[in-house]
Amino acid sequence: MTEHDPFGRGRVRRLFGLDRSAPAPRQTRKGEPLHPWTIPNAVGYLRLAALPVFLVLAYGTEDGTSVLSAMVFWAIAAGDYLDGILARLTGQYSRMGALLDPLVDRLTILAGAVVCWSFELLPRWALALLALRELAMLFLAQYGLRHGVDIEINWPGRISVFPIMGGIFLALLAPGWVATALLVWGLAMAIAATVLYARAGRRAARAARAAS
Repeated sequence: MTEHDPFGRGRVRRLFGLDRSAPAPRQTRKGEPLHPWTIPNAVGYLRLAALPVFLVLAYGTEDGTSVLSAMVFWAIAAGDYLDGILARLTGQYSRMGALLDPLVDRLTILAGAVVCWSFELLPRWALALLALRELAMLFLAQYGLRHGVDIEINWPGRISVFPIMGGIFLALLAPGWVATALLVWGLAMAIAATVLYARAGRRAARAARAAS
């Protein structure tokens, strides 16, 4: 706390992930130990374990909609925010967390998209584009790992998660135009983010080759 931040607003913004100006913690970088057994990572493991539960509940309904499956999906999605707060509160950053968190996010979105596709809860053209985008992100992540490049999360990509997961959540409760609008909005931001990721990854790979 300083005279320029008398109420600790900067710390609160960092805690809740609103201020991302600082570089990523050293513990999350390539080459650092995995450190799998941390409190934030425990949340990630629970999120991963809950995905089959969500699928069983969703496919156990007649039309794909139920409060219970929607709430499980919401809990998995909200866990993404919770593990970040816990990491900042405890200082338990890890390479495993940096790898696990985006993977669980991708799987969560894909699981929700599969259910919505099966029961036609959202437009299939949008779900197809969403699936292609998620597969593209997995490809970019693999590209980064092979070339020793960490692809930094950008703001369009970070923000797009909320309307995409929000659209799927609403569709699991009550399909309609609001859920569709949220999904399309999030999808547009996600595609823009993917283009930025690809450009940043290519520049970083070229810089790494030049340095070597």
